[in-house]
Amino acid sequence: MKTIPYKTYLSEQQMPDAWQNLRADMPHCPPILHPGTLQPVTLDDLSHVFVEELAKQELSTEKFISIPGEVMDFYRMIRPSPLVRAYALEKALGTPARIYYKFEGTNTSGSHKLNSAVPQAYYAKQQGLTSLTTETGAGQWGTAMSMACVYYGIDLSVYMVKISSQQKPYRKAVMETYGASVTPSPSNTTNAGRAALAENPDTQGSLGNAISEALEAAMTRDNCRYVLGSVLQHVLLHQSVIGLEARAAMDSLEEYPDVVIGCAGGGSNLGGLIVTYAADKLAGKASPEIIAVEPASCPSLTRGKFAYDFGDVAKTTPLIKMYTLGSGFKPHANHAGGLRYHGMNTSLSQLYDDGLLHAKAVTQRSVFDAAITFARTEGTLPAPESAHAIRAAIDEALACKESGESKCILFGLSGTGYFDMQAYQDYLSGAMDDNIPGEETLQSGFASLPQIG
Repeated sequence: MKTIPYKTYLSEQQMPDAWQNLRADMPHCPPILHPGTLQPVTLDDLSHVFVEELAKQELSTEKFISIPGEVMDFYRMIRPSPLVRAYALEKALGTPARIYYKFEGTNTSGSHKLNSAVPQAYYAKQQGLTSLTTETGAGQWGTAMSMACVYYGIDLSVYMVKISSQQKPYRKAVMETYGASVTPSPSNTTNAGRAALAENPDTQGSLGNAISEALEAAMTRDNCRYVLGSVLQHVLLHQSVIGLEARAAMDSLEEYPDVVIGCAGGGSNLGGLIVTYAADKLAGKASPEIIAVEPASCPSLTRGKFAYDFGDVAKTTPLIKMYTLGSGFKPHANHAGGLRYHGMNTSLSQLYDDGLLHAKAVTQRSVFDAAITFARTEGTLPAPESAHAIRAAIDEALACKESGESKCILFGLSGTGYFDMQAYQDYLSGAMDDNIPGEETLQSGFASLPQIG
């Protein structure tokens, strides 16, 4: 094995020039259904809501799709991102495991979200659209989309989950700095928002609510479309640059991970990281353990149902087969806002159902315990979402310490936590709680599932 540097970067020439489609390697992936006909959606169906090229990518089964030159030019400003050997964390844990992380927080948006925001804004510009709408949970996606839209000269309206807008006011300020209009959701600006407020005036909001508002706004504006930062196949496609770069860097070090770990909300970061390793597993070339880590407060994989469901509270989206808690599930206002979504990407859900991907639910305080350990050893303050992956990586490394195994562990550090200081303050002061939904709460969410046979 080669001498392993602390950080490994690829050169521009080694950066991927095509995205890899996880769906292409899967023997089966459930289609998206039209809620009216219950038939697979067509390109025309999706193009009324999404940018046309993104709709094509959503339905594509091609294994590789070329990255446009203009998108590559933007990527070169922020990529490649580093693969880091966590020597200090290894030493602190006293583990024989070799721990690596792919760090996506080096750009101004602070996360991996820019990898998909850029092509989405680019394709909107190519189509001649003048405005876009979207939702955001913790704010990373809204920030990334605002950066991409101002770069391509497109107006952006962001519906930000109300509790997140209160917890992270500076995220809102960054979005507005980049020219976006930001509205806490639910709001009085849409029918979906007004309905949610009428049902519960004190609601803290949810991603499902915010999606409903953003969709409604897009459908009622001229020359406008809706864009989404996770869950859908085309988003995982764009995020494959994470995994392709990680694989190239690991290969240069003559390393292959025994365990690949990512936090999981809608699936964009996890899907992007695992794409090449899942393809190996599907082809029978290797058998790395792939672990999706989700909050115990919103456990779509570990306690959800694999069923067709709507992507939003107002039930206006197409039907997606996924592990879901039901679009009516009301998530606890934990600090990992990017993981407060009721469902999981279809491809990842199918991999989980087939036993090719494992899932682990972790409590909020255990996550921040891991985040503090990581910050004090590796020197980077992780986002609450990313800290879920850190929690699982530490657990795997400690298991190696017990067994004496020297496993190679790769996890995704999807973003930084510098806008999450209220969360860290709550943890350090003892004000943070662990909320695990009871069976009655879960059943209430499941009751909202469409009955389609």
